[in-house]
Parts: sequence; C-alpha cells; structure tokens
Amino acid sequence: MTPEAGIEGGASEDAHLIQILLPVRDAEGTPFSRAELERVSHELTEAFGGATSFLRSPAKGLWEKHGDRQRDDVVVIEAMATRLDRAWWRNYRAELERRFSQESIIIRSQQICML
Repeated sequence: MTPEAGIEGGASEDAHLIQILLPVRDAEGTPFSRAELERVSHELTEAFGGATSFLRSPAKGLWEKHGDRQRDDVVVIEAMATRLDRAWWRNYRAELERRFSQESIIIRSQQICML
C-alpha cells in the first residue's frame, strides 16, 4: 500500500472522511472472519495513520436488483486523509471486491472540517 496524507493530531482543518461498507457474509451466507475485516482496518492504519472500525453492530442494507429485494449486513471502516487520491481508492476498492467476492463494495468520501 502506498501511504497518503493522513490526519496527524487534528492539525489540518480540511480533510476527507472515507468510509468503506463491508459485507459481514459472503453470497452463500458464510460470515467473514473478524480477522478478514480487521485486516482492512490495519491496511488503512498503515496507509493513513489510523482507522476506525464499527464491527459490533452491523448496519442493514436493502436494495432492489432485477426486481428482487436484496439484503446485506455491513460494517463500516473509516479513515481520514488530507488528500483524496481517487485512483488509489478505485484500485483498493477493486482489491476488496476481489477479496470479499463482491460485485460492488461501497467506498464513499465526505469533505469534513476538523473543529
């Protein structure tokens, strides 16, 4: 992984909060191990100097696909960065989709102001 500019001690007022929504189970319903989910947190910590993982209470996701209602339980892992390298995140998303055998993994970014 190539490190990006993380947030050090809240020194930067403008930053990006990047959130990854990861499924807790594969397509057959088999839960991913906690170690697999924590690996993402460790990778983000290495790249950005820190990460926050919300693993205890999965969120419930619902959507329609080809007329069928789909459901997924997801956990959120987030990191903050002063710069948003879209190419790096596209590559990382593709890696996570491969690793977690998903058609699509949501990675979203919000511009934030540190108070």
